[in-house]
Amino acid sequence: MPTKDVWDGGRLCYGGDWNPEQWPAEVWREDVALMRRARVNLVTVGVFAWSRLEPAPGRYTFDWLDRVLDLLHHNGIRVALATPTASPPPWFSLAHPGALPVTADGVRLHHGSRDTYCAAAPAYRSAARRIAGVLADRYAHHPALALWHVHNEYGTTCHCEHADAAFRRWLADRYGDLDALNAAWVTSFWSQHYSDWAQIAGPRATQYLANPGQLLDFRRFWSDTLLAAYVEQRDLLRAANPAVPVTTNYVLGDWVPVDHARWASEVDLVAIDHYPSAVDGGAEEQTALAADLARGWARRGGRPAWLLMESAPNQIHTTGRMHTKEPGRMARHSLAHVARGSHGAMFFQWRAPVGGAERFHSALVPHAGPDSRVFREAVRLGEVLGRLAETGAGRVDAAVAIGWDAASDWALRHPGMPARGLDHRAEVAAAHRALWRAGIACDVVSPGDPPAGHRLLVLPALYLASDATVDWVRDHVRAGVHLLVTWLSGVADEHGRIRLGGYPGAYRDLLGVRVEEFHPLADDDRVPLTGGGTGRIWSETVRLAGAEPVDEYLGGVLDGLPAVTRHRVGAALTWYVSTRPDDDTYQRLLAEAARLAGVTPVCPQAPPGIEAVRRRDGDRSWLFLLNHTDRPQRVPAAGLELITDEPVDDAVTVAAGGVAVLRELPR
Repeated sequence: MPTKDVWDGGRLCYGGDWNPEQWPAEVWREDVALMRRARVNLVTVGVFAWSRLEPAPGRYTFDWLDRVLDLLHHNGIRVALATPTASPPPWFSLAHPGALPVTADGVRLHHGSRDTYCAAAPAYRSAARRIAGVLADRYAHHPALALWHVHNEYGTTCHCEHADAAFRRWLADRYGDLDALNAAWVTSFWSQHYSDWAQIAGPRATQYLANPGQLLDFRRFWSDTLLAAYVEQRDLLRAANPAVPVTTNYVLGDWVPVDHARWASEVDLVAIDHYPSAVDGGAEEQTALAADLARGWARRGGRPAWLLMESAPNQIHTTGRMHTKEPGRMARHSLAHVARGSHGAMFFQWRAPVGGAERFHSALVPHAGPDSRVFREAVRLGEVLGRLAETGAGRVDAAVAIGWDAASDWALRHPGMPARGLDHRAEVAAAHRALWRAGIACDVVSPGDPPAGHRLLVLPALYLASDATVDWVRDHVRAGVHLLVTWLSGVADEHGRIRLGGYPGAYRDLLGVRVEEFHPLADDDRVPLTGGGTGRIWSETVRLAGAEPVDEYLGGVLDGLPAVTRHRVGAALTWYVSTRPDDDTYQRLLAEAARLAGVTPVCPQAPPGIEAVRRRDGDRSWLFLLNHTDRPQRVPAAGLELITDEPVDDAVTVAAGGVAVLRELPR
């Protein structure tokens, strides 16, 4: 385990991606002066600098990077030094055209963007190891080096001949023989039985529906292939100086073929990039979920904290346009991550470039320069983070867990499902949103995670359930943990084969129900419920097998049949939800399930629009209060408000759009 302290004596990390190769040396000196003014203490350097570091094969130009690292060190700023392998230089693509990526339609892409490589191509892997090794030899003991940042946002896939060959090797390791593979993929359907490994390739564009087992395993294969590419570089960097931690930045999105939970034990620090896509309050909900995901991955990897490696300072990047964040929103988003476990806030990027594909991407120093609202807010955020270092010792206090499974998400995206647009991520987000609005803190866990003292486990559309996953859920219930399961959970095994006998096959006995039929709903359909709410997306014919109805369908072919049920199993209550309730109904339902499990909101008397997160370290605790409304809010609390250094006796007023952080009085 690395021994060097990436946290720099406990200080929260603050900074972002700096690209000095885009600027003359006089701008470097101005940038570093501005960094000191903003209290920046960590910058990422070199992410996209391969063509400047190695302008021709085996010819290296490190003089500029030497000067940059020395300049940062002399000014007390630490470096996350990147390996630049996410963006091969033009000479590599010309020399190795077979290493360029191929789409599922068989089209080979060309150089001209980033990520123009196939991670299964031997030439690419060799070149990536070589540049990483040269950087390790030169900089592993540089005094500015705090962290190695391998690659950038692993997520590129390919369908070339190199990928096909690697996929076959991966399948042979996974299944051992073709009989096992044929059984897992149910290749007896549509005459797909394989009699030789050479017959198997990655899924390409085909006539109709591709084999779901093949598609699912291809996503798993790419997650493992990208991880292997990361590990190759990590091991070179560790060998050069084992004291320096190594990580890569996780990118979040439904296009990413990476199971980040499986990667967690391979990084020394879980680091995520987060760019909300919602302009309204959904951005705050997305921020909370991303932070809870990252904290869960860090816990799974046995790490005490995680880091927000990239975020956008003053813009929300939505489809088709960029929304300018309102004053104070950058700090509120950053501190929401800190509240939920991040040991700092990092941004892409430090200075906005004059050209290039992302010339209008937001930056701490915008095109307008430091005489701007954005930079003034950056300076203020640096001041605030400097006052909050002590909170880094605390762990987020959460008694509810939500199950997350990358493979279930991939499996639900197959076009042969009963409805289009089925989305495990969206169902996790819906459950998380309901708890967030109810003021209830939650962790995000993956099947197999060890017990962590939770009182309620929520499984939203956890479609795949291996026998090990089923045992994991049963162990929770046997331990008295309450369980809430939604539609399309436990329907299939880990290969996507349906569990027979009625849905949800893996959990019927735990839930006391048996589902006979699915009734998917059209996009604009709503089914009324007797409790006054509505359901959408999905509905089911639910038969009771020991459970009691909590809410029922009203009207239509399901009139009077259970929509939500509850069942007692030993000391635990188990709930089944067969539709997606509207947000208000879902919030009430999960709040009631939490209450019966003995879970209360973080700050029960907080007014609507206040997000409350508590972090604990033994007898010490810190309460973060984030005001997502446009008016001041008074919240019951007591302790020392760390941002203003003012004592609070019984209540604190949180400014409109502002944040308060209290070191609470000892319990």
